[in-house]
Amino acid sequence: MSIVREERIGDCRLILGSAIDVVPMLGEVDSLACDPPYGMAFRSNHRQTSHRAIANDGDADLLRWACKIPVRHSAYVWGRWDNLLDAPKPRSFITWVKNNWSMGDLEHEHARQTEVCFFYRGPEHFFPKGRPADVVTFPRTGNNFHPTEKPVGLMQAVVSWTDGTVLDCFMGSGTTLVACAKLGRAGIGIELDPEYFQIACERVQKAYDQPDLFVAPPAPQPKQEDLF
Repeated sequence: MSIVREERIGDCRLILGSAIDVVPMLGEVDSLACDPPYGMAFRSNHRQTSHRAIANDGDADLLRWACKIPVRHSAYVWGRWDNLLDAPKPRSFITWVKNNWSMGDLEHEHARQTEVCFFYRGPEHFFPKGRPADVVTFPRTGNNFHPTEKPVGLMQAVVSWTDGTVLDCFMGSGTTLVACAKLGRAGIGIELDPEYFQIACERVQKAYDQPDLFVAPPAPQPKQEDLF
């Protein structure tokens, strides 16, 4: 399975297909920001709107694969704290603090109020806006579009740490590309599920239709004037 469908919306390229097949077709990857299936076997049964099971979420194989994608600048890959045993050793570890916590083991485990992200630097890495902290605080979403949906503000922070075109090879409902659209950055998203792909297209289009008034648009590139 390669590219089933492709949409270009603003500076974002959205691809329906398998990440394993499509990523090798893209050439050099500048930066990566993704939330792969990482062995939770997650299925929502506790919300008004129940979500379908996440494809390929039975093990951490895709997380291991994502962490090894070569990048020019940087890679940020979401996972669980215990995926440290699965993933290649990261350069550092980003912690997202939420405004609530998950259930887990109510008797023998501290209530989980965080999620983690693995950071890998590429050969041309630098911090675009100075060295950021390794802890970020954002309220969680209501997971209206996807069972593991990240807040747009959180992904805007992650995108701001990267350089060049940002790849999200497990796009889900498109939050990373919404963040790119709001920041005036180019993004590529790949999603296997046709329904989530359609949701992502609609959200990215809406982000371009309703730009953030507090984010300056990218400066126009200089043009060569006609000498004559």
